[in-house]
Amino acid sequence: MIDLEKIRNSVGIIGESEQIVEMLSLIGQIASTDISVLVTGETGSGKEMVAKAIHKNSKRKFESLIVVNCSAIPSGIIESELFGHKKGSFTGALDNKKGYFESADKGTIFLDEIGELPLDIQAKLLRVIESGEFMRVGESKTKKVDVRIVAATNRNLYKEVKKQNFRQDLYFRLKTINIKVPALKDHTSDLYLYVERFGLEFTNKNDIGFKGFSKEALNKLKQYNWPGNIRELKNIVESLLVINKGERITASMVSNSLSMVDDDDNKDLPISLGQDSDKLERELILKQLLYLRQDINELKTIMFNNKFEDIDKAHEPSNPALFLPNPTLKKEINIDSKHKNVEDAGISGLKDEAVGEMTMDELEKEVIEKYLKKFKNNRRKTAVSLNISERTLYRKLKEYEIK
Repeated sequence: MIDLEKIRNSVGIIGESEQIVEMLSLIGQIASTDISVLVTGETGSGKEMVAKAIHKNSKRKFESLIVVNCSAIPSGIIESELFGHKKGSFTGALDNKKGYFESADKGTIFLDEIGELPLDIQAKLLRVIESGEFMRVGESKTKKVDVRIVAATNRNLYKEVKKQNFRQDLYFRLKTINIKVPALKDHTSDLYLYVERFGLEFTNKNDIGFKGFSKEALNKLKQYNWPGNIRELKNIVESLLVINKGERITASMVSNSLSMVDDDDNKDLPISLGQDSDKLERELILKQLLYLRQDINELKTIMFNNKFEDIDKAHEPSNPALFLPNPTLKKEINIDSKHKNVEDAGISGLKDEAVGEMTMDELEKEVIEKYLKKFKNNRRKTAVSLNISERTLYRKLKEYEIK
């Protein structure tokens, strides 16, 4: 009978959900064998922890576990790093060198991000799996090695095979046993266990009082999607404890922390990514056109004194939607909207199906209507927000028959 608690405690795997129990059961079934294993799952979900659990519960547990991040090794030296090289085999090879496979002899080697391996190295890896043989770089004789291989990837290797980026024979050799590590969003019932463990470990190490997380704070954490999985959760927990040192963590503290994460993700982008690609492209082009028109209007302002604004209509902006919102108004008016300023509201007000076809007059009319709605038909505030006079706004309302 498989001792799940023994496997769990051997490396500190956390979780009581059905997904975690199923994963532990599979580890228990295959750990004592020498069969190669493919561990799949999203980045940060804990694939290395699974590899360690397999090793710690195998007959090789008293030998070495060598961890190799395949994506971190330059392609030019990866063969030498994995299989070693002979002295003088290339510039800089001053001595004979053991590779990771030789260092892992009698033990286990964990090849993380195996999907990053070049195709020629994949062929050499397949030979090691099938016969336990390899050659050092610069040597013509083969060496034998007794090593168990555990590989991991966050890629869909089947799709990589279809694209001819991954060898089909190696894929089928590895996928005989596939352990899938669940994403955190799929077992949020375990989240409180992770929060407690990370919180206690961090506060003990840094001599900080730990008063725990409120129930509401935990619920707020469960509502988040966790694209970075357990690794991201650990970072969030630690940052909350540092910023709110010695306090019980509340839902508002969690909300602030998670909103900072979301802002950081998109802070360098001109528009939000929460839209389809076609809409993003249209809005990017449109926004640049608006900025161009805005620059033209600013040049007009420099050339003509503001006191002549209402004397000559030719000097008035042909399109009020192209002006930046008045900065004083933002302090005065609280816009009940998901947008941070009036300009953003104007961009979002455009009809998706009409972009690329509507005239500038249609665009102007729609933006005016949008602003009037935002300010509950308050014409003064609408005019100020568009940086035009009320007289110009009245004229536009009459021209476009806006009631």
